Amino acid sequence: MRMFKKMMIGLLVPLLLLPFIQVAEAEGTIPGPSTHAQSAALIDVTSGRILYSKDGDKELRIASLTKIMTAIVAIEQGKLDDKVKVSSTAFAKEGSSLYLKLGEEMTLENMLYGLMLRSGNDAASAIAEHVGGSEEGFVLLMNQKAEEIGLKHSHFMNPHGLDADGHYSTANDLARLTAYALHNPVFKRIVATEDKSAPNPNESWEYSWHNKNKMLRLYEGADGVKTGYTKKAFRCLVSSATRNGQQLAAVTLNDGDDWNDHARMLDFGFENFPLMEIAQKEQPVANTDVITGRGFTYPLAESEKSAVTKRLVLSTNSTETRSEKNEETVDPSFGLAGRIDLELKGEFIGSIPVYRKGSYIPPEPKSEDAALGEIGEVSTWATAWRAVLSHLLSP
Repeated sequence: MRMFKKMMIGLLVPLLLLPFIQVAEAEGTIPGPSTHAQSAALIDVTSGRILYSKDGDKELRIASLTKIMTAIVAIEQGKLDDKVKVSSTAFAKEGSSLYLKLGEEMTLENMLYGLMLRSGNDAASAIAEHVGGSEEGFVLLMNQKAEEIGLKHSHFMNPHGLDADGHYSTANDLARLTAYALHNPVFKRIVATEDKSAPNPNESWEYSWHNKNKMLRLYEGADGVKTGYTKKAFRCLVSSATRNGQQLAAVTLNDGDDWNDHARMLDFGFENFPLMEIAQKEQPVANTDVITGRGFTYPLAESEKSAVTKRLVLSTNSTETRSEKNEETVDPSFGLAGRIDLELKGEFIGSIPVYRKGSYIPPEPKSEDAALGEIGEVSTWATAWRAVLSHLLSP
């Protein structure tokens, strides 16, 4: 059984991380929209495919877009009902603020709403100190997360985004970070919220926060993400929207007409790169006794549909495996047989697990199901998959 578990985990886990590995970029497929941005990017959230990029790897200041990383690290590492105390270093932090009082306590969840809706720099510092032990400790976690999800042109020096040497990212990296974060149901819920109230322990009135992200009110289907501005970074924006089951995220850095540019970028993505069904769940694979374990969709231009190729890879250990110790036979009803690798113009875009006909096929977890247990315990859809596998493979 142990050998079987190793084989299953080794085969399945890589398949569950597809949005965050290298995928085919769409640059040059269709002329992109015009923008006023110094740098811009558009990404399909589910697949992680970059649909449009303008100087997308240019390292620039990113202002409060930093807080996207702050929020996802805090969500994954902290507990939403923890009380976060405002220290002397967090109190009266320069720039945008929630105007928290020295020594005030607020739940991490409410502080995250203040962080993302009102861009509170005091909240950013308080969250960092609570989750990371200090701002420096939290910044270490931010840079570790950047490395983990493959952000090759990003480096963080603080949790709020105030201008600092060595603090930068790119439009492409921020697009990938946003796609990663939007798979987290807590993050997704917070950034889609237009108005939020929170208890105020020092006054008779509640905090009331209105989201600075005007895209939520200007663009049909908008559901995130974050605004940013400093005197050196200028106007920065990440927005997201969902239409017909497809979610896109747009990024602009140093853009004086960002609201209009984002509308054009999102329109461009939805019109030119809709999600197309490449495979259906439980679809028979020709000339074999296996079927697909899940469906697969991918954002494609009309001209790209014929360029998708499929390659079946069968596992040699897929029928019957015995434990080295007790010669225990694996239950044949759990019949993972291999995978189908998908490529677009020679570039890998994903895999589909295949199972023997008649065997048990695990259900696909929804992103909402990823909030099982305490925050940080199961915080992404990929982690949720691993939790399902752990349960299925336990003795």
